[in-house]
Amino acid sequence: MADPARAKRLAKRIAQIVASSLEHEVKDPRLARVTITDAKVTADLRDATVYYTVLGDRIDTAPDTAGVAAALESAKGVLRTTVGQRTGVRFTPTLTFVADTVPEDARRVEDLLARAREADAEVARQAAGARPAGEPDPYREPRASEDDEV
Repeated sequence: MADPARAKRLAKRIAQIVASSLEHEVKDPRLARVTITDAKVTADLRDATVYYTVLGDRIDTAPDTAGVAAALESAKGVLRTTVGQRTGVRFTPTLTFVADTVPEDARRVEDLLARAREADAEVARQAAGARPAGEPDPYREPRASEDDEV
């Protein structure tokens, strides 16, 4: 069982090494638009999960996530060797690549917030000309209760 601070430092270093290797050493064109967002290492330092996102070429085209996943899987051995050489740990952790869903989740939340703002604006438009159903302000004047009259 390793120190949690050591695991975090190793995870950060693994993310840096993998990102640098993808940029400079791995020559697969499918990996040109990949960004490493995070890495997590298990407490025993045996397994590392590397999170990545894929940027699209244009706004209107979806990125090739299946091709990127296949390219990362094929480059896993080279990347693990590079991580082992540059970290100097006794046991090089196995690498698992997981697509990071944070950008899609953020986009979905932004869409939900925009719809909520539109709904709030619609309610405000409807309430602008509305009047109370009963008296204009039934609580303004104190009412005489039946107990006070006796």
